[in-house]
Amino acid sequence: MTGRGGRRTQAERDAITVEIGYALCSAAFAAAVVFGAVAGPALLFTLPDVLETVLLHAGLVLAPVLFAVRTVGVLLRFGRPVQPSQPGRTSPDS
Repeated sequence: MTGRGGRRTQAERDAITVEIGYALCSAAFAAAVVFGAVAGPALLFTLPDVLETVLLHAGLVLAPVLFAVRTVGVLLRFGRPVQPSQPGRTSPDS
């Protein structure tokens, strides 16, 4: 249901679907980049065992946390109504 009390239109449902897809894809990309940046050196180079373990565990913790935060952030931002910067004005020239 929308704030108007009626059913969602097809365009509104499509917009929600696209936004969910964007949230998931951008979150997966960001999580992969963070995992690669944090755990990548441990996978590419010969490092002391303790450092390799720390980097791998840090990557395994940070990636899902970033995924969740990014997904929720995008979806919450989508749900907010857009407020004009200058109420009552239709364009910057008016």
